[in-house]
Amino acid sequence: MIAQKLVSINGITAVLGDKADPQSDEIMVDQKPIVVSEKTETYIILNKPINVLSEIKDTQGRKKVIDLVNVDQYLFIVGRLDYRSEGLILLTNDGETANRLTHPRYEHEKEYMVQVNRKPSSSELEIWRTGVRMQDGYITLPADVSLSTDIEENGIWLKVILKEGKKRQIRETGLALGIKVLRIIRTRIGPIKLNKLQPGEWRYLSRQEISSLKKSCSSSY
Repeated sequence: MIAQKLVSINGITAVLGDKADPQSDEIMVDQKPIVVSEKTETYIILNKPINVLSEIKDTQGRKKVIDLVNVDQYLFIVGRLDYRSEGLILLTNDGETANRLTHPRYEHEKEYMVQVNRKPSSSELEIWRTGVRMQDGYITLPADVSLSTDIEENGIWLKVILKEGKKRQIRETGLALGIKVLRIIRTRIGPIKLNKLQPGEWRYLSRQEISSLKKSCSSSY
């Protein structure tokens, strides 16, 4: 909105890098004043279905995770998933918590169930656990990878726990090892678990879950 010259501070069009205090400055967005009110923190868990975009906006008209949630406020997306992946995403208006959950230096765990086309060998699993060189040359952090018995239908499933979130990391890792990734379902971010939430369903986090989430974030300082 700043780049589109829709924001002004005390009557002057804002540019990227400008700072303002909503308590003392007049801030206008699209010629409407920002009204300062007491902030109510919102924390939502969503089970993202496949073919839904983990973005706030999309120029191609595709369905977005924000379209699935009936909440009239701006929400940060915590733990983006690619278009074909599914599972747990968190949505919140708490920017500090969102940053601590997404910034790679804090190394919050993210757990996935990954369906592959064949059973990996012991040596392939060890390479995955130790670190794999991606197409751009980046070597992934060590990961916890094991054969899973939680899901037995439709072939081989792995449980993968990562402490980073490089774009398409699991799919590219499989490609590097000669293993085709068929399906990715994220089941956990930090202490928050997907449990029985069905694809497309969402709910507000409980007080206990919020407390656990904030405790997890504070421990990463």
